[in-house]
Amino acid sequence: MLTHHRKPVCLSLISTDLPLWSVVETAATLYQKDRDRFHLLLTAPTVTNSKEALNPSSPRVLWLEISPYRVTMTMQGNAQLSYRHFWERGVYGITRYWLPNESLQPHQPIRLRNFTRNLTLNGNSLPENLRLEYELWAGKVQLGCYILNLEIHH
Repeated sequence: MLTHHRKPVCLSLISTDLPLWSVVETAATLYQKDRDRFHLLLTAPTVTNSKEALNPSSPRVLWLEISPYRVTMTMQGNAQLSYRHFWERGVYGITRYWLPNESLQPHQPIRLRNFTRNLTLNGNSLPENLRLEYELWAGKVQLGCYILNLEIHH
């Protein structure tokens, strides 16, 4: 049976070798699929530019599929930048980015690879903390090392 819980969360992305740091604190809905599998849905902050100031857009949805073995994160909504990441410890996962519709090739994703160094999921019956450490690659060029940290408050 699918159960859900509304929880406050803190999602952060930090680069260990580039000046990149982003934190989102919001409420999210945690769905328990089975004993070790969860889905977490949250609304991402609005990215504003001059066009959006004239035409407010619908919110973007961030969806994480979480297990102790793999994580998939998808961002989609309102014809803005969308992406899908797949992480599994010790595996080169696929990362895809879709650019806004104004781009030259609106439906062709940019494909990158990520190598997951570490994936740690803590919590008793429900997840409390997820930590992903990974490298992002374009061909043979490393685009940085990152830490994605998710805290789910109970």
